[in-house]
Amino acid sequence: MRHCLSSPLPIGLLPAALLMLACGDPVSGQDDTDTEGDATTTEGTTTAGPTTAGPTTAAPTTTTTTVGETTADTSSTRGPADESTGDTTGGTTEDSTGTDGTTGETYEGVLEIHRIGRYAPEPLADRFNEGAAEISAFDPVSQSLLVTNGMTGAIDVLDLSDPTMPTLVQSILITDPSLDGPTSVAIHDGVVAAAVPSATSTDPGRVIFFDIDGTELSAVTVGVLPDMVAWSPDGNTVITANEGEPTGYGPGETDPEGSVSLIDVSAGPQNATQLDVSTAGFGGLMPGDLDATTRIFGPGSTIAQDLEPEYVAVSANSATAWVTLQENNALAIVDLATATVTDVVGLGLVDHSLTGLDPSNQDDAIAIATHPVWGMRQPDAIASFVVGGSTYLVTANEGDARDYDGLDEEARISSQTLDPVVFPNAAMLQDDAMLGRLNISTVSSDPDGDGDLDQLWAFGSRSISIFDPGGNLLWDSGDAIEQAAAAAFPMDFNATHDANESFDSRSDDKGPEPEGLAVGWAHGTTYVFVGLERIGGFMVWDVGDPLAPVEWGYVNPRDFTGDPELGTADDLAPEGMLFVSGGDSPTGNPLLIVTHEVSGTVSIYELVLVPLPE
Repeated sequence: MRHCLSSPLPIGLLPAALLMLACGDPVSGQDDTDTEGDATTTEGTTTAGPTTAGPTTAAPTTTTTTVGETTADTSSTRGPADESTGDTTGGTTEDSTGTDGTTGETYEGVLEIHRIGRYAPEPLADRFNEGAAEISAFDPVSQSLLVTNGMTGAIDVLDLSDPTMPTLVQSILITDPSLDGPTSVAIHDGVVAAAVPSATSTDPGRVIFFDIDGTELSAVTVGVLPDMVAWSPDGNTVITANEGEPTGYGPGETDPEGSVSLIDVSAGPQNATQLDVSTAGFGGLMPGDLDATTRIFGPGSTIAQDLEPEYVAVSANSATAWVTLQENNALAIVDLATATVTDVVGLGLVDHSLTGLDPSNQDDAIAIATHPVWGMRQPDAIASFVVGGSTYLVTANEGDARDYDGLDEEARISSQTLDPVVFPNAAMLQDDAMLGRLNISTVSSDPDGDGDLDQLWAFGSRSISIFDPGGNLLWDSGDAIEQAAAAAFPMDFNATHDANESFDSRSDDKGPEPEGLAVGWAHGTTYVFVGLERIGGFMVWDVGDPLAPVEWGYVNPRDFTGDPELGTADDLAPEGMLFVSGGDSPTGNPLLIVTHEVSGTVSIYELVLVPLPE
């Protein structure tokens, strides 16, 4: 199968038209077996810290790319890189064939991604930056899309039977005044599970079960601040990641324990009671159980209080859950049968002396280069997928800092004292056009606590990573995301998500911020779709070979000439990514549904296999 998408106009200027990606290298499809297994081949190393070699990444860049505001090319169509020069070329690749290893069906053609529908209710100005479209779930029977709406504190139900014209059917309101609005929603066999925090942030939250019409079936109490909810594939267990964020670290402040709640719904969600809820906590962990890249640093907090579960992925056989611990740069592995945390694994660092980043928002240029900086992965979203009978994990390495009374760990390198032995060129590094503007963790960068920085640990790695089920690193995308954004939008590189004319404004602070992701099987192979919260849009990788993914392209409908506050800048800040299989899709082709937090909009993309010309 040949991957080839191109557009006659800059993607950012196509408000609702055909959006096409650029060509990627051909790769055969892989077995879509749904059996969990271990990935045994390892490529790359998760580093324990700056004293060891950095992880191997996909084609790391070690040279500086500089593009100023005078660059004229604003086209967002991106072709395959010429391996000898790094330049992008036109959309020509060798044709190839993908084969479904399960059915033996052969796929041959050109994969195109079309935006076929958009939910953007007027007045869009009222929805700007209100979180009006965050996380979604799709019910294939009723062809309904459920979307959490932070502006109204409800779950909006959209009719997606005609995905070119999504329409609002109703809003499911949370009427209990002791509860906040829903943070996450998931659906299985027509039953909706909503994660709903308490209105008092340190109190336990709930999971409420509804039918598709919005009738409440049951409700149970879970841990503090449930931030994500998921069903196991067999439908017997509902899992929540309970973040348990602190109110602060000063006198009278509270730091609740983070946890993972497991709800046994094998007798039917409508029959769920509190006796069906188990808690997988972290109280049994000791400091010696954690590696050097797992961060435990809340003043006065225990390990259980410090760990903050963020996002959940579940194995195909419904036996294991993997939970990201974002602020802690770690991954919890949970056994669903026993409701226990079996391991907490540090997710390592990306060595930016080997793979580049743009660290300055005050150099008036795109300057992706190598620097003596370590990027903490700190993933938000995680997903599991199966290729060739083996299970893999993929993470979107967004990054996050703590800023509370009693702990504000984020500071610019220019404001700190660097260890003169480790950094004899500190004055040069601290220049605002170099590393001076980059925000780093003062806690993690000063391991000996002497007041000067011995290492430079930045938030997020601006990449995605693939791990085996044990949390061992197999592959990292390196600087591919920033390079793609630079090639597609040189005049708007590292723009922020709520303002246009903001070139380079996020380079000092996590860059494009890969946050949400989805994985799905489409026309002969498996793809990963990764939303970029700040500049917008999403990147696509073919992961038919998880040890050597192929960067497939970048789609971004954002209109950089529009006014975000008036709703004329198209989609802003992708928050949730949802893949709908061809078998469940109203069109018969796979769909990608992207919900946008700042613009309050939902876009529906169709993945179409176009026959090769005769």
